Amino acid sequence: MKLVYIAALLFLHISCKTDPKDNPALMEVWKNEILETEHQFSKMAQEEGMNKAFLKYVADDGVLLRNDSLIKGKQSIEHYMENATSKGLQWQPDFVDVSASGDLGYTYGEYVYRYQDSTGQTKQSKGIFHTVWKRQPDNSWKFVWD
Repeated sequence: MKLVYIAALLFLHISCKTDPKDNPALMEVWKNEILETEHQFSKMAQEEGMNKAFLKYVADDGVLLRNDSLIKGKQSIEHYMENATSKGLQWQPDFVDVSASGDLGYTYGEYVYRYQDSTGQTKQSKGIFHTVWKRQPDNSWKFVWD
């Protein structure tokens, strides 16, 4: 009987440990989820166009910062992105981190945007991106800031 009692206490103690600092593997799982989401987001932008990718990966309350203006909410972003059919945007995260609670994370890295100017010449623009990700009720990750 003592053995059952000790085993039950041990199980309870282990199962109640929710601090990710006690479980670095859990933090890595969450970071990898965000990285995989970021990779799928970038791949979709290249294959299907920026408008489709951004609308798939934005949260309902997501915000874009573009040209010193904020575009707030999925509907506003949809309107803003309706003509963004280009497939010339590529990016790769250089860094990812996630909150101890596992519900917010962020990435940053470099992007390259290739486009044709009015003379038909291919141009490119390079920069740094920063994205904030939020876990959704269905456990997926959507961006709330880009």
